[in-house]
Amino acid sequence: MTTQPARPERSGPQTASVMDVSPFKPSLVKAVFRDVTSMHVARSAAWAAASVTRTVLTEIIDGARRAAAEEARKKLIPGDLLSAIDRNVELEVGTKWYDHSPTFQGLTGVLYDAEGVIVPSRKRSRSRKPSAVVGAHRFEAGVKKLLRSQGATAVPAMVRDLDGIASVFLTDLARDAVMVVREGGVKRFGTVTQVMPGEPAPPPLLKDSLRALATRRGDRRTIDRDDILAATTIQLFGGNLRQRALTEAREATQNTSAG
Repeated sequence: MTTQPARPERSGPQTASVMDVSPFKPSLVKAVFRDVTSMHVARSAAWAAASVTRTVLTEIIDGARRAAAEEARKKLIPGDLLSAIDRNVELEVGTKWYDHSPTFQGLTGVLYDAEGVIVPSRKRSRSRKPSAVVGAHRFEAGVKKLLRSQGATAVPAMVRDLDGIASVFLTDLARDAVMVVREGGVKRFGTVTQVMPGEPAPPPLLKDSLRALATRRGDRRTIDRDDILAATTIQLFGGNLRQRALTEAREATQNTSAG
């Protein structure tokens, strides 16, 4: 049996198992999936997607907390989010939100047309179809609950950014899960391993685990737990965050029925 590496610098109120916190309800997850697809979403898939989103947001908040602690602050600000992402490439998720949030202005680059004229940023769409950005407010309660579980507080702008990242990430996860179902498995895996100074390199993800997700079983009308796990390998780089997200999603769905 392989021993899981201990998580660094997790003490105080945040030592409660992340598995004890369920800030993103399956009903919310299914609402996001309905914006993307008409496929049926199994209960286990909804729990898995909620777990993966929770793991990602927990890691982002933890990185922001460390940045704030270096400045002797307890309340998180958008600058702490930028610092966390800058220090850990694994946390660069939900990137479609970056174009919408003032926090990331100037970091996503300036676009020029063929004549060298700056292309203005896109304005908010008035489309009737819900989008990840429009629906970001749905995650506010869950984000605040997750912050409390980590013993953290954040200014409204930071909460809004976490809302947006969670919404866009889960929407992207849903789209990749749909692709996995339609293609009959995962045809590609992104793997980037980042090692922080003084920390050991994470063990590679077992080839058997990747092989198991590469070919799916089941009908083409239902998104199940393994489809979410497969989509997670596409959304997240091949480091500690991906492994932790997969492990916690499996644990969260052990006793969950597939219906």
